Amino acid sequence: MAEQVIYTEKLTKSFGDFTAVDNISFGVEKGEIFGFLGANGAGKTTAMRMLCGLSIPTSGSGHVAGYDIAKESEQVKRHIGYMSQKFSLYNDLKVWENLRLFGGIYGMKSHDIAKKTDVILNELGFESIRNTLVKDLPLGWKQKLSFSVSIFHEPKIVFLDEPTGGVDPVTRRHFWELIYQAAERGITVFVTTHYMDEAEYCDRVSIMVDGRIEALDSPKKLREKFNLSSMDEVFYQLARNATRIS
Repeated sequence: MAEQVIYTEKLTKSFGDFTAVDNISFGVEKGEIFGFLGANGAGKTTAMRMLCGLSIPTSGSGHVAGYDIAKESEQVKRHIGYMSQKFSLYNDLKVWENLRLFGGIYGMKSHDIAKKTDVILNELGFESIRNTLVKDLPLGWKQKLSFSVSIFHEPKIVFLDEPTGGVDPVTRRHFWELIYQAAERGITVFVTTHYMDEAEYCDRVSIMVDGRIEALDSPKKLREKFNLSSMDEVFYQLARNATRIS
């Protein structure tokens, strides 16, 4: 049986009388690319915050990278990477300075940071712009750099919150090549996206509706189950039944 690096059992988060995440149970395997989908208001962001150790569950349980998300949230944070939909690097630092800074934040040794920086710059083809300020980079290049920073310390899991928002289709495809490379190295990728063509790139996909997981399987099997030709159609069929107003 493959190693599960994320698993939840009846994970729930309520805010007063409102239940944002309602008894969700699922597991994610090591090296898997797992798509976490849902319309605005479905609860996916709240669920992701719990998995990242940023929000304590109301009830139920969850473990990420071997740590309890309620009792060991600081350990969870140390063993994951995270890239938000909002660009989170430092615009007034150079490309290489951002890599060095985050390597230090992750607790890496100076020698390892210097070596890994050179590797990343080479892999991205960024050697010629290593001294360029991040604010002067095109958006697509910023996104690639941000992803590389999020996995700089080789975490067990990286959480990507709509990482390709606002970039063109070609850049999105190149970004997904970086995701594939990370997964091949054994890094589990947990990604939210509004682009249903990106859902097709995932090993498995879950779709949340009104705080619950309404479907979870490979894109191929979900298309077959609902007798539809695309994940876009599958998503629409499930999401249109939502009762929440986003």
